[in-house]
Amino acid sequence: MEGWLEEQLPNLLAAAHQPLAWLQVMLTGLAVALAWFGHRRFGAWLDRAIGENRRTRLQFAALDASRRLVFPLLLAFVLSIAYAAFVGLSAPHAILHIAVPLALSLALVRLLVYLLERALKPGPLLRASENVIGTLIWIGVAMYLLGWLPILTTGLDRVALTFGDNRISLLSIGKVLAAVLLVVVVSLWLARLVERWVMGSRHLSAGMRVGVTKFVRVMFLVVGVMVALQAVGINLSALTVFGGAVGVGLGFGLQRIASNFISGFILVSDRSIQPGDVITVQVQGGEERFGWVQELRARYIVVRDRDGVATLIPNENLIVNPVVNWSYGSKAIRIKIPVSISYSHDPERALELMVEAAQTSDRVLKTPEPVARLMAFGDSGVELELRVWIEDPEEGINNIRSDLNLAIWRVFRENRITIPFPQRDVHVKNLPPGLGG
Repeated sequence: MEGWLEEQLPNLLAAAHQPLAWLQVMLTGLAVALAWFGHRRFGAWLDRAIGENRRTRLQFAALDASRRLVFPLLLAFVLSIAYAAFVGLSAPHAILHIAVPLALSLALVRLLVYLLERALKPGPLLRASENVIGTLIWIGVAMYLLGWLPILTTGLDRVALTFGDNRISLLSIGKVLAAVLLVVVVSLWLARLVERWVMGSRHLSAGMRVGVTKFVRVMFLVVGVMVALQAVGINLSALTVFGGAVGVGLGFGLQRIASNFISGFILVSDRSIQPGDVITVQVQGGEERFGWVQELRARYIVVRDRDGVATLIPNENLIVNPVVNWSYGSKAIRIKIPVSISYSHDPERALELMVEAAQTSDRVLKTPEPVARLMAFGDSGVELELRVWIEDPEEGINNIRSDLNLAIWRVFRENRITIPFPQRDVHVKNLPPGLGG
């Protein structure tokens, strides 16, 4: 660093006193003004175009991305023209030589940040990725302007290992990682575009839309990684050993993960569970979870209960364990309310009152109409049962049970019908001596 400053600082100071140096500064300022003006004009036209015409999601995404890139690309274009003119006239062009890469780097940073925002969900990962990408790009530009980039690449290329005919260096590893990350970001962005389009389709069921988006995402990632590896010069046939190792890993350590992925595709293909369905599923420990399916993911489903708690249930559990899908085929379900009355009351009148109590609830369907049945003659009273139908189980089951029980309690109290409780008579034949009184 000190050697570079000792060599270049006198030249920069000498160039600062030349008229051409100030001309480059003025041209740079003019380029910034023209780029800013073009950016404003393009933004105004874009707002009118989107506001007046109904554009597709892909067109909107393309226009939004271009609006972000207009300023740096116009700036780089104007500066490149000025740079070419100075080079053609063999005039000093040190300032323009610095300004052009900076403008191109700004465009690259904005493009990658835009792709990340469209590929990833908002969160710490997105913010960290944006900071890392921006930092790496600006460090690379600084090293290029300082003349250190060739030295760094040469040093990284010297640190290498040789396996037969294959030579792997730190430089090649860096190229592979950069290419794969770039392709993954672009693939995720394209997958999100396709996902938005598929999710908005009215011709596919909810489960089929989820299945298509999963398949498209995996396909884009696999094809993108293969293209990236091929682009950096890696022979894909050399990955056969790695593929065998992955197969062995799937057979042992990754067996459960692979099972969850495959189970997810089975659930999507057979349409047994879809977003919005109300289910009861058994989780680890024998505990049952009741709620509605909020999301179908590649490895798990999201079930949200009435308390607002989201439970992530692996897809494999839905294949191997019994699942009650309250919404399968039809959302209408029947609820049974057991009630007992004393033997001293008329059961026919109690049955009529139970039906009247059920008809006071807005959630109870009129067709099929609610009915009441006499089920058995119990030890403590006559056992009755109210049967009603509802079509909104996602609104809760226990709350409608509570409402119906309260309604039955009110009508029984108004008509002096009592609910018995267990009673036992104890007859003592012989008392111990001294307790007979």
